[in-house]
Amino acid sequence: MEFKGSSVYNQTDFLSNYLKSRGRQESPNNAIEKPIIFELLGDVNGKRILDLGCGDAAFGRELMAVGAASYEGVEGSEAMALLAKKSLKQTSGTLFKGTMEEYSFPKERFDVVTSRFAIHYIDDVEKLFAKVHASLKEQGHFLFSVQHPLTTSSFASKQAGERRENWLVDDYFIEGERKEPWINKIVVKHHRTIETYFTALTKAGFKVTALREGEPNRQLFNSEDEYQRRRRIPVMLVFSCEK
Repeated sequence: MEFKGSSVYNQTDFLSNYLKSRGRQESPNNAIEKPIIFELLGDVNGKRILDLGCGDAAFGRELMAVGAASYEGVEGSEAMALLAKKSLKQTSGTLFKGTMEEYSFPKERFDVVTSRFAIHYIDDVEKLFAKVHASLKEQGHFLFSVQHPLTTSSFASKQAGERRENWLVDDYFIEGERKEPWINKIVVKHHRTIETYFTALTKAGFKVTALREGEPNRQLFNSEDEYQRRRRIPVMLVFSCEK
């Protein structure tokens, strides 16, 4: 069985194993992506923030704790939405339970729009980026991470989901769906090139101000072996953009 978008998180066994994996100190989420996101995000004090594919909204709780004026999460998975409600309890943060395709983007409301490891589930990024652009105030900030295209490209490398010690880069310019074994499920993601992301952003009216590929920081790893493994290939791509 294949799972598209956020639907896989509704599977109890998958969600439990995913949360355990993501919670590890040396997971790519914590050791690589999170420090980059907070570095590029900068000071959020007094800012209105929209978070697309917010998951359990732990990120939103952190943003509210450091002074964000408002936070709205968008989450399509019912199971994740329940976790997000718990995270945002006793904060002023709000949640839209639905996909980012279903969300009605208000005009010029937000100072910042973020999305962490969610946009690679979306088929039409041109349409999404145009809506994000319209929802931001002038000089608003759009910051998002996706799985790196080098790791999504090859059809052949998607035949097994075990811990990788080598990577095949192939079929890079053949964009579209990739069916990826992940935590004992088959999850559908969308492969697109770095150039395609960049072109779609500029077409929507964004100025790309930073691009990061997640080079690991040795200080954030306890294991030398894991640090060296993460130096071999980029596992994420982060864009920071300005309206």
